[in-house]
Amino acid sequence: MANMEKHLFNLKFAAKELNRNSKRCDKEEKAEKAKIKKAIQKGNMEVARIHAENAIRQKNQAINFLRMSARVDAVAARVQTAVTMGKVTKSMAGVVKSMDATLKSMNLEKISALMDKFEHQFETLDVQTQQMEDTMSNTTTLTTPQNQVDMLLQEMADEAGLDLNMELPQGQTGSVGTSVASAEQDELSQRLARLRDQV
Repeated sequence: MANMEKHLFNLKFAAKELNRNSKRCDKEEKAEKAKIKKAIQKGNMEVARIHAENAIRQKNQAINFLRMSARVDAVAARVQTAVTMGKVTKSMAGVVKSMDATLKSMNLEKISALMDKFEHQFETLDVQTQQMEDTMSNTTTLTTPQNQVDMLLQEMADEAGLDLNMELPQGQTGSVGTSVASAEQDELSQRLARLRDQV
């Protein structure tokens, strides 16, 4: 029982750590946005696009960390109830054996698999947690949608009071130099959509 209390503390600590990681990604996103503005002001659209992709990646990562923090917190609450009511099963105690190393890794996939094991120990799965997991699996992707990148570039240009097309070097348009990347992105997006349909 005392051992479960220690593991419960580690679960709560991991939820806070995931939350901190989310805030760290938020800061990185803001820093990348500032770099977008500078690059646009200098008329360097290739560099601006790279920073836009980084910003969106950091934003998605922040959301993923926040979702996982909420999920771990929900599992901690359930374990707390089980400990309080003296309903810690042998199988639940078995799940916590490899828990500490997994939580310390801050690897979202490993933590997600661990939370799956925990949740299977409870009689009723929380519908909200399942929805959260579904949403998370849809957003855990390394690809960066180009329309989001374009929208972010436009937003940063607007905030800087600049016209994107006017700031480009003569003879170039917004799509020059990015058509290949866009084509690759479209192909990735289509493959990802097909994978989602199969699930």
